[in-house]
Amino acid sequence: MTGHGVSTLLAFDYGTRRVGVAAGNTLRRCGEPLTTVAAEGDARWAAIGKLIAEWRPDALVVGVPFHPDGAAHENTLRARRFARQLHGRHRLPVHEVDERYTSTAARGAADIDAAAAALILDQYFAGAALAPREPDDDAAAA
Repeated sequence: MTGHGVSTLLAFDYGTRRVGVAAGNTLRRCGEPLTTVAAEGDARWAAIGKLIAEWRPDALVVGVPFHPDGAAHENTLRARRFARQLHGRHRLPVHEVDERYTSTAARGAADIDAAAAALILDQYFAGAALAPREPDDDAAAA
């Protein structure tokens, strides 16, 4: 926790080519777009690690996409794998949020991926975090 009981959070809009990143805190309770990481592999993790070192968040939030009917799909599993990797690499709490429609809602923004991450963080602050899962809930499908 940072001073006065205020927690800082970073949110991620995961994509296979780009990851949007937003920041926010429990005082203001709204997401602010930061940047989009357009790297892959080790370069992606290095860029994310640099952001985490700079912002020193108390927790991370990852948007998890679903079909409109709530069914999981390939990107659901990818986003959840990314969330597990974030936790494993940085040892911070990671919260998952249903991110259906955030990229659509972010259309027209200068940085659509970072704007979508900000919307994911807004949803988290509104109480939309998914119920905690056991770490291996989707391991068999991954």
